[in-house]
Amino acid sequence: MTAEVRARPRALLGRVVRGALFLIVLPYLLIFLYALPFVRPVSTLMIAELATFSGYDRQWVAFDDISPNLVRSVMMSEDGQFCSHYGVDWTQMRSVVEDTLSGEATRGASTIPMQTAKNLFLWNGRSFIRKALELPLALVSDLTWSKRRMMEIYLNIAEWGPGIYGIEAAARHHFNTSAAKLSQRQSALLAVSLPNPIERVASKPSRSMNRLAAVIERRARQSGDYITCLYD
Repeated sequence: MTAEVRARPRALLGRVVRGALFLIVLPYLLIFLYALPFVRPVSTLMIAELATFSGYDRQWVAFDDISPNLVRSVMMSEDGQFCSHYGVDWTQMRSVVEDTLSGEATRGASTIPMQTAKNLFLWNGRSFIRKALELPLALVSDLTWSKRRMMEIYLNIAEWGPGIYGIEAAARHHFNTSAAKLSQRQSALLAVSLPNPIERVASKPSRSMNRLAAVIERRARQSGDYITCLYD
């Protein structure tokens, strides 16, 4: 075997390693790019829709043009400690790990920064690999972006139905209104649909969805001390 033939596998391995390193580093470079207010990021799901020629509906809307009803509802439903943690809620994370080790059923511990990192750079589904990649991305993005920018990006890339991305498209699709004019009940229904927007349809809520929305609506009305990082 000649030296040239022996070198080919090493060269291929080198290219694979460099490609893997580039894919790992790229999201961190994009985090700094996405800090620019005029940049409108897209999620991996949106990219997949384009790749499969499915298309999607997303109309970017600035944070100030989103109803505070919706912002409060999403915070109370998805991440009540959003203003006080730095990307990861370690207390919740510790509880989930302890429950897992003890064999008990686990609950979600994903913060809004973690969900944003997953939507922007990773994939759906549960795996330790994805979570290991997600945590540092959430920490860096929370350190780089303001809380308002984080919430703005999250609400503009979240999925609210098949091919429906972002709160403006969701408001028009489900309630024939704009993101700025969402009522308290509409906001609560959209918030509780986020964990599974395909099965939980905000505009066609089940009895259990209505009950959960009523709880979120009440919490949102009482959320003044929790949203100080977003509203003065």
